[in-house]
Amino acid sequence: MTPVVSVIIVNYNTRDDTIECVRSLYANTSSQVEVVIVDNGSHDGSVDALGAALPDVTVIEAGANLGFAAGVNLGVSHSHAPLVLLLNPDAIVLPGAIDELLAFAHAHPEHRLYGGRTLRGDGSTDPSSCWGEMSLWSLACFATGLSTLFKRSRVFDPESLGRWERDTVREVPIITGCLLLISRADWDLLGGMDERFFLYGEDADFSARARSAGMRPVVVPDATIIHHVGGSTASSGRKMSMVMAGKATVLRTGHRTRYAAGAIALLVAGAATRTLLERGAGRRGGTWAEVWGRRRQWREGYPAAKPLLFGSPGTAPQRRVVPTRPVHHVTTQPVGGNQ
Repeated sequence: MTPVVSVIIVNYNTRDDTIECVRSLYANTSSQVEVVIVDNGSHDGSVDALGAALPDVTVIEAGANLGFAAGVNLGVSHSHAPLVLLLNPDAIVLPGAIDELLAFAHAHPEHRLYGGRTLRGDGSTDPSSCWGEMSLWSLACFATGLSTLFKRSRVFDPESLGRWERDTVREVPIITGCLLLISRADWDLLGGMDERFFLYGEDADFSARARSAGMRPVVVPDATIIHHVGGSTASSGRKMSMVMAGKATVLRTGHRTRYAAGAIALLVAGAATRTLLERGAGRRGGTWAEVWGRRRQWREGYPAAKPLLFGSPGTAPQRRVVPTRPVHHVTTQPVGGNQ
């Protein structure tokens, strides 16, 4: 049967999580789906293991770590269904989640960009399926520590969207890439993910461009997954540095130079505040100490931050597609990104 949605998963050393994710997708979804997995240069045997365990998927061997944005764009370019769904490899799809998301999109086409609800492994709400947009006020709260002191406050931590449990239908500024549905036509209209982003921030940029194009991002609470956050990132300090690089990139690409400079200064101040709080609590060498130490790397944003945070990627090997049908080798380029 012709698939109604192409599910795109970017895998980086998350072989077992990805296999579990896809199996949960198949077991708990009645709609016809096409699954495309992009392997971003894993060194845990992912390509062979995924091909053996998941004979119905297409695995694209990128040959190097392209980052999330370029990996997603590559996967979409090798998919065919009229709808595109981004799904994290460390997600477990709960019964009916994707069917509910598709049904809502069909019944409410005016939104055009759709997300769902994510839960932690213990069943509590993981708020990371959506966020509020950065503003000078939210960054000032971050710089002064108010967003930490009053965590999930609608006033002092506005990017968290308050204590809303993501359990009602609601329009939001940002749908994150862990569970994001859009039509292929709208994906093409937006030009896909911006490949200047390497990891983190690309979904905030994508949602901002979607809103500028008249889309109304919305959360569908009946589309629920379990999200084991950060499966491909080991160091919390390094991960937070990536997050900060993504935020800096959003600010530099989406705002005028003077605004971006002031906003990034607030980001740097926030890192300093949290480093001092860590030291005051006797925790030297913690997450924020590492972020502060790397501030010259992340504050310029991507692409400048990429080689500093991730090392030089060198020359990427030729990419190949490993389908379930007879193997053929192709040379590909990511499509859809804003260069």
